[in-house]
Amino acid sequence: MAIPATKPRTPLALYALTVGAFGIGTTEFVIMGLLLQVAADLHVSIAAAGLLISGYALGVFVGAPLLTVATSRMPRKAVLVALMAIFTLGNLACALAPNYPLLMLARVITSLAHGTFFGVGAVVATGLVPADRRASAISIMFTGLTVATLLGVPAGAWLGLHFGWRATFWAVSAIGVIATLVIATLVPAGHGDSMPIAVREELKAIARPPVLLGLLMTVLGFAGVFTVYTYIQPILTQVSGFGESAVSPILLVFGVGMIAGNLLGGRLADRRLMPALLLTLATLAVVLGVMSFVLHSQMLTVIFVGLLGVAAFATVPPLQLWVLHKAEGAQSLASSLNIGAFNLGNALGAWLGGVVIMHGPGLGAVTWVAALVTVSGLTVALCSLRLERTRQPLLTAACPQA
Repeated sequence: MAIPATKPRTPLALYALTVGAFGIGTTEFVIMGLLLQVAADLHVSIAAAGLLISGYALGVFVGAPLLTVATSRMPRKAVLVALMAIFTLGNLACALAPNYPLLMLARVITSLAHGTFFGVGAVVATGLVPADRRASAISIMFTGLTVATLLGVPAGAWLGLHFGWRATFWAVSAIGVIATLVIATLVPAGHGDSMPIAVREELKAIARPPVLLGLLMTVLGFAGVFTVYTYIQPILTQVSGFGESAVSPILLVFGVGMIAGNLLGGRLADRRLMPALLLTLATLAVVLGVMSFVLHSQMLTVIFVGLLGVAAFATVPPLQLWVLHKAEGAQSLASSLNIGAFNLGNALGAWLGGVVIMHGPGLGAVTWVAALVTVSGLTVALCSLRLERTRQPLLTAACPQA
């Protein structure tokens, strides 16, 4: 009698990575629900408070490749535990920062752990599952980010509203301690460790046109998202007319959308990677564009905040898997660089949104500006597709079948 096939179990180590992603995602995104409180307490403008997003993101962009190369000879489990310790100490410094410059410095210190954690973690995650489940494994790890937005960010916004923004960073520090212990306990020692290759060879792999185009897609796609999301609190309160107490529940809607989008993006990418990439970027551009017309309707605003969460994080697994596929021979560095590219997009979006608010048409215009940025990312994806189709016949001709 035939034994029915059973669905492979998800390793516990993968969920340990998800816990780490939850902590890092919370500290990255939570400031967006605290902009008004931080600006008031530290006597800076909303745009200046928004630069705390840019500072963090630029720290990720710079720190990801440097730390990845510096730790390439270390066991990956030890790297992950050390990065979570840096993350925890950085958040303690945020909670204690007496002024804006020191808060910015603490955010940058915290950010150094971010890119390398997700870069190394993505490689570990894909090694825990069969080849046909790699995109899904990445999406499960990145579910920590989406759950951070679903639970961590609204909870942080609520804490900030009732107990001050510093209480939020104390809470995130506690999450960091828990995540460090879980990773130290559940991620198997020696898993996924390999002999590092020369940095020169890694850089050659990164310099391949498909990899560079993939990184550019990531920057432009997420710049569109964060042109809007960085300033979601003032948009909701000053454009759509919600009270500050409504921000946390609406951020919860965004988080639900992120979870759905992240899992959907993983499944689509496992089936057909390039179509998934094009579809998710196009959907994101459409959602941002249409959102421009609904901000004065509170009901439609809530709906489109949820749709923005779906569209934004549906792009994550295909973008990450594209870079991993195209950077054969330098996957850890490429994965970390792509996380840096996500955050460079975050920094660019936060800066661009601030320019639109302070020197342009204002808060109500950030959504259509964001849509244009995402369309540029879609254009890069189409150019990459054309390049792939051009190169394939050349490779076939150079390597004919025997």
